[in-house]
Amino acid sequence: MSEQGEIHRHSGWLIPLALIVTILALCGLMLLYYLRPMPGAFRDTGPSAALTKTALNIGGLRLEVPANYLERQGGRRGDKDDLPLFALLPEMRGYSDAEAALFAGNAVDSAVVHLLIRADADSLDPASRLERIYKPYIRDAAGSAGPFGLTRYEFRAASGYGGNDLFVGQNAGRGPVLLLCERPAQDLPSPNCLATGHPLARNVSLSYRFKRAQLARWREIENGVDRLVAGFINP
Repeated sequence: MSEQGEIHRHSGWLIPLALIVTILALCGLMLLYYLRPMPGAFRDTGPSAALTKTALNIGGLRLEVPANYLERQGGRRGDKDDLPLFALLPEMRGYSDAEAALFAGNAVDSAVVHLLIRADADSLDPASRLERIYKPYIRDAAGSAGPFGLTRYEFRAASGYGGNDLFVGQNAGRGPVLLLCERPAQDLPSPNCLATGHPLARNVSLSYRFKRAQLARWREIENGVDRLVAGFINP
């Protein structure tokens, strides 16, 4: 006696429904693809004249910085490894649309000061940096009288600092100020001076640079940078 198989009947709308659901899912995926953020959407953008303060954390140091002092605006809040800032001499004022050309310029006597606050586990104070980093490459450890109350040190030509002069000043109560200044050259018509070795907190350091043509104002710049950054620190 043979068995007769069961006959299963299916609703005629299941196959069209599955097709519609598949089409809708594909359309949704295509829509998400075309609406996705384009590359660079969350990258840093240019400066802003806004005065709103931005909360930042650099190596555990909490800061509140007005937006017009930030060189880059995109993705600016939260924890950072480094923070580029800039200001304009003589008042150390922040960016404004009216002075956009001054902030963007690279003239030999530009009044822009560029600052960098960064997490730095190996940071050295200026006196230690002078002895351990620079002096091994200096011709005469005693130095010579330089301009504007500075002591000038000349590097050996074969060292990695051969195209620079080191100027060291004394700022009352703050120890030495180290200024590594590029020498003017045919391929470097607008040389900079770099001030390094400014610990702000444990594992956080500050450096800044300005045009060598502004070297006569080194004390004014040093004090202005100190005041500016002190105003950003959120205790």
